[in-house]
This record gives sequence, C-alpha cells and structure tokens, in this order.
Amino acid sequence: MSKPYFRYIPEFDYISRESNSKNISDYIRVKNIFKKAEINQDIFNDLSNFTKYKIVGDERPDNIAYKVYNDQNLDWLILLSNNILNVESEWPLSQESFHNYLMTKYNTEENIYGVHHYETIQILNSEGKIIIKKGLEVPKDFSITYYDNGIEMIATNCTVGITNYQYETKINEDKRNIYILKSKYINTVINDMESIMSYKKGSSQYVSKNLVKGSNTRIYN
Repeated sequence: MSKPYFRYIPEFDYISRESNSKNISDYIRVKNIFKKAEINQDIFNDLSNFTKYKIVGDERPDNIAYKVYNDQNLDWLILLSNNILNVESEWPLSQESFHNYLMTKYNTEENIYGVHHYETIQILNSEGKIIIKKGLEVPKDFSITYYDNGIEMIATNCTVGITNYQYETKINEDKRNIYILKSKYINTVINDMESIMSYKKGSSQYVSKNLVKGSNTRIYN
C-alpha cells in the first residue's frame, strides 16, 4: 500500500510568531503545502494512458482509488489524473450538499426552478436534415429563416427554458466524467513524487531532503 499524500509533502521550519515564544530562535515545523505534485507530462498528455470513469453516487476519490487500485491512499492520484486542485468545487457534490448549494445560491425553491437561460430544440427540414441543433443557448424569442425545397420557412417557438436546477445539475453531472491512470504507470508516478517532493541540496535553507529551515530574521533585527 502506498503512503497517504501528506506523507510525501516535505516539511518547513519557520520562526515562531507566537507571542508566548520565550526564545527568538524557536521554530515551528509545518508541512510545505506549496510543494505541488504532478504527473510526468509524457504520461499525462497521452490519453491512451488513461481510462474513462464515471463517478457513481457519492463516491469520493479514496473510494474510487480503492475500487480501481485496491489502495485508498492513492486518492491523490485520482485527483492529479484530472488536474483537480479543489475537491469542494471540482468534484461532484453529494445530493445533500448539492441541495444546500442551490438553496445558498438561489435562496428559494421558486428561484431554483426559475429560468436560467433558453436553448434551442432540434429543427429538421422535410428531408430530415438538421436546421437547428438542440442545446444552443439563444434568446427566448429566437427564430430562424431557412429554405426547404425552395420554400421560405420561418422556425419560431424553437426554444425551451432551462431552469437554474437543470443548469446546475448539468454542471455537477459533468464533473462525474473523469480519467483513471492505468495501473502500470503507478510506480513511475510514485517514484516521480518522491523526487518532486524532495528538497535538493545547495540552498542555505537545506537541512535534509524532507526539511528546509527558514532564515531567522528576528536575530538580525
């Protein structure tokens, strides 16, 4: 089983700013969250290295990692494979969270089911050829003039209202379509993680590959 993501993140010692610190050389050790992991671009940019996956129900990244890789600690790999930085905004909301989001944004049930915008319905000519595609965002009174067998035709009443609920649901549902990195690349990515997250010698702040120490400016003031 692999390590959890935060075990890969190196640490950083910075001078304590706490008022009760008795020693000007007191340091606080924290995780360096500014260290960002990524998948090797040669792997990431080739779609053949991934398979499509549709998130089911309230599945979380760790649920999917366990289902696909038999290792819930690889939840970070699920996120990296889809360039997801913020799970709260880029991962599909659960049913309860989605309802709460709608109520917060639109305030009332009436507003939730109010019209967000209008889209076209599909219009065909007498030969079955598409004149207007379905799903184009247009004004409510949109119309189009076209010729069918030499006869001028005007397509009216060709829009449908899309509610705020439908609009937000589509955005949330689209987030369910993700990519899964094929298992044969896992070891390569993990090895890259070890290298990317390690500090390199040469800096005055370097302590070890897993730790750097900030300058104590208070000593010089």
